Amino acid sequence: MSATVEAIETAIQQLPPSELAEFRRWFMEFDASRWDAQIEADGTAGKLDSLANEALAEYRGGKAREL
Repeated sequence: MSATVEAIETAIQQLPPSELAEFRRWFMEFDASRWDAQIEADGTAGKLDSLANEALAEYRGGKAREL
C-alpha cells in the first residue's frame, strides 16, 4: 500500500460523521461514473460482444425466460 493510500485512509477515519456521509455519497457517485465509463469503453471496443452473442444464442435457443 502506498503512502498516499495510507494518508487517505487516515484522513477518512478522522472525518466527523456528517463529513463521512458526504464523502461516502461523493465516492459512490464517483465510482459509479468511472464504472459506467469503463463499461461504455468496453462496449465500444467490442469487448462485450462475445457475452452479448452468448446471451442472444441462449435466448434464441429457449434457455432464457421473461422476468
